[in-house]
Amino acid sequence: MTTLTGQGTSQGTATGKCRLVEDHTAAFSEGDILVTRITNPGMVTLMGKAAAIVCDIGGLTSHPSIVSRELGIPCVVSAKDAAGKPATAVLKDGMRVKVDGEAGIVEVLDDA
Repeated sequence: MTTLTGQGTSQGTATGKCRLVEDHTAAFSEGDILVTRITNPGMVTLMGKAAAIVCDIGGLTSHPSIVSRELGIPCVVSAKDAAGKPATAVLKDGMRVKVDGEAGIVEVLDDA
């Protein structure tokens, strides 16, 4: 099983399908896991539908961390696998993952 670790910046756990997002025009459904390099204010509508957020970069006071705490959803930033590959290089659209926003762990449950 593939596991990514990073900094958990918003508590809680969520399970769902990954959606890699580059900008606010991405196809996104309620309950998806938003996976991106870093969020920006244009993505807030998508973030409101997300079950959790996973980003390649960021810290405790970064945009995804602050907004996820406001929304009450789990968030892991600076997520990387054991080889140091960032989340967007490891996770693919449709993969089912479990995000633990307290421990800073993202587990791949199946490859879709």
